[in-house]
Amino acid sequence: MRTLITFQNKRIPVYFNQENKQPVQKTLKLLSNTLENKISSGKRALQKCLNSLISIEIIGCEAILHSVSENDSLALSLY
Repeated sequence: MRTLITFQNKRIPVYFNQENKQPVQKTLKLLSNTLENKISSGKRALQKCLNSLISIEIIGCEAILHSVSENDSLALSLY
């Protein structure tokens, strides 16, 4: 499943697998809150990833953040 969120005035695609047990809206709200928190108070490596974010993949309770540079991509726990 695929949906779009707005983050830093950009539309970012978010991909889900069918195995997620949490409701999609709850997961998206949690994801948005986490990203906003991390862009303001996260470490430099995380902020670098968020500034070049191109897509997000939700697998279970983790968000895989894909950035322009593959070296900047990382996983972020949502729970």
